[in-house]
Amino acid sequence: MDLKSLLEILIKERGSDLILRSGGFPAIRADGSIKFIADTRITTEMGRDFLQQVLPKTDLQRFRSLGEIDTAFSLPGHARFRLNIFRQSGELGFVFRHIRSDVPSFKDLNLPVAQLKKLCEHRRGLVLTTGIAGSGKSTTMAAMIEYMNQTMSRHIVTIEDPIEYIFEDKLSIVSQREVGLDSTSFGQALKHCVRQTPDVILIGEMRDQETVEAAIQAAETGHLVLSTLHTVNAVQTVERIMTFFPPHQHDLVRQQLSMNLNGVLSMRLIKTKGGEGRIPAVELMLSTPSVREMISEGRTRDLPKALFEGDYYGTMTFNQSLLRLYDRDMITHEEALASSDNADELHLLMRGIQKGTGAADLLQA
Repeated sequence: MDLKSLLEILIKERGSDLILRSGGFPAIRADGSIKFIADTRITTEMGRDFLQQVLPKTDLQRFRSLGEIDTAFSLPGHARFRLNIFRQSGELGFVFRHIRSDVPSFKDLNLPVAQLKKLCEHRRGLVLTTGIAGSGKSTTMAAMIEYMNQTMSRHIVTIEDPIEYIFEDKLSIVSQREVGLDSTSFGQALKHCVRQTPDVILIGEMRDQETVEAAIQAAETGHLVLSTLHTVNAVQTVERIMTFFPPHQHDLVRQQLSMNLNGVLSMRLIKTKGGEGRIPAVELMLSTPSVREMISEGRTRDLPKALFEGDYYGTMTFNQSLLRLYDRDMITHEEALASSDNADELHLLMRGIQKGTGAADLLQA
């Protein structure tokens, strides 16, 4: 049982992740579920051999001092992977995330095409993609970068940890920088990024106050900034950003967000009706007059109502997205309700209570 064969099984089975642990059975994650792919355990010696295969000497030293590391790994002629290596109970563990060689389009990903194109066409501002781990945030941002690369003349600078999708220059120039290899941190890379004449800056993840501050400042100074957060919806996204800052700065940050936050796309992957594959349900917050006013005044709890009633602008709530998937016969009634934050509201929507007084009353309840 060698690493190459295990990675080939992952690709063949169309899985998203390969999970290897010394002392455990090899497994893949496919359509969100774990599936064991061999009845032989990974030995300690095999784990050490895998480590030598995937890490150069410089990264080996860093892993031994830290006990965990994020990096990228390529299987020549096959695929590229995002790789996390960790220790558990004193033994080695590996998670390989398969990265597609071709960058999918918005249509391929079943995402709202017109709204995402419009977000990409902004000259400045902040666009956030959010969701739990494995919900498709990185792939969605890659699709946005590739759309700009194919249709616009821009200098796009990405700051990633590690670099995932590899872009070839088309109409745009795409400069890709890796934290740990090309810069010491997201904050350090962002500090110097504005001197690299970028039109668009992609930040792999906003992890701390320094990165969030730099992202907002870059948006304010005329750049389009794309990034991700591990939040589940628009309300939590705005509130999470506020937690990065001390209370005396909250009024200022709210004003900055109200003027610079172009959109928040929150994603959840839902099992399809046929049981093969998953499809995203999305909550989409765009910078409408109502949204800007609510953020400025700190009325984040009112945002769902603004999204529900913002069809004209292209906004939508998760329940509206789930309802559309259900109406198109792409997901089951049970799966839709199980995936909703407010199953009672969704059930009423399915019964025909949609826009109007009834819907507004539901959202205020």
